[in-house]
Amino acid sequence: MATVRFDLATRIYPGGTVPAVDQLELEIADGEFLVLVGPSGCGKTTSLRMLAGLEEINEGRVWIGDRDVTNVAPKDRDIAMVFQNYALYPHMTVAENMGFGLKIAGVNKAEIATRVAEAAKILDLTPYLERKPKALSGGQRQRVAMGRAIVRNPQVFLMDEPLSNLDAKLRVQTRTQIASLQRRLGVTTVYVTHDQTEAMTMGDRVAVMKDGLLQQVDTPQNLYDKPRNAFVAGFIGSPAMNLVDVATDASGVTLNGHHVPLSQDVLGKAAAEGASTLTLGLRPEDLHLSNDGFEMLVDLVELLGADAYIYGEVTDASGETKMITVRADGRIATQRGETVRVALNPENVHAFSVATGLSYIN
Repeated sequence: MATVRFDLATRIYPGGTVPAVDQLELEIADGEFLVLVGPSGCGKTTSLRMLAGLEEINEGRVWIGDRDVTNVAPKDRDIAMVFQNYALYPHMTVAENMGFGLKIAGVNKAEIATRVAEAAKILDLTPYLERKPKALSGGQRQRVAMGRAIVRNPQVFLMDEPLSNLDAKLRVQTRTQIASLQRRLGVTTVYVTHDQTEAMTMGDRVAVMKDGLLQQVDTPQNLYDKPRNAFVAGFIGSPAMNLVDVATDASGVTLNGHHVPLSQDVLGKAAAEGASTLTLGLRPEDLHLSNDGFEMLVDLVELLGADAYIYGEVTDASGETKMITVRADGRIATQRGETVRVALNPENVHAFSVATGLSYIN
């Protein structure tokens, strides 16, 4: 096991001018499960491949433990990678697939058999060791790929969207197994996903990326409660945080004719930028139907049993219509086309700079 450190690591693809990963500064603790998350093209997979040695690093360094591995070949980095497409050999049995890397490394047959048996027991694959991949389900194939990584006893696990080929139910089940397994083994793990729910439920910490830049790295709860900027606020949480540009006044802001009080500290930061508007952030779960609050025209209602998501329209500071989401009691009858009043929890209001996107609160 080991720490991992990106030291201002940059990757610019040949023919490109904009870095795919731009001066990434990130340290991962020994035994930590860190998730890299962000939209497609944000640089998360490139970062993982830089750590694996599959992508050249144009500037900066990458460290595993106390060893600079920037120019070390992938096979000599003591890492094991799990891919989204499993990458199993179809003509080999489960046992042969799991032990193949050890065989290539020259490990004797008895040792390979012992390690494969131990990994198979951990992953509940013992009954399937003599089967070929085509006889396995998608979840079982992914566990075989995990087993192939485990038998190598690497310092670091690297996982590139390993659940993306599974159906929704199996994805939930398998992510629980992976998180539990990682904690049992205690191996430093870097996990890439575009699914923020996956990131929030699995990681000790989550690193959010956008356009090759690290936006924020923190615990899942801190990312949710204290987003550093509007992008993180809108990306973390499901459904996403509502973000609406609103006009400021001496004591707060106005949303659809309803006054929302804000602290003088927040208003002072906006004024220091010369801004007469700010971006108000409201999570759907911090909004509720009420006899008080701002008016909203209901456009769509999604009933989910105990809960309902109500989508409606409000007007922002520029006069444009914005869609926002309210999480409500699923038993409250609300219909499309109705005008309802929505109250908010003032303690959980977020405020961001329109110009920079940075939080005025955190």
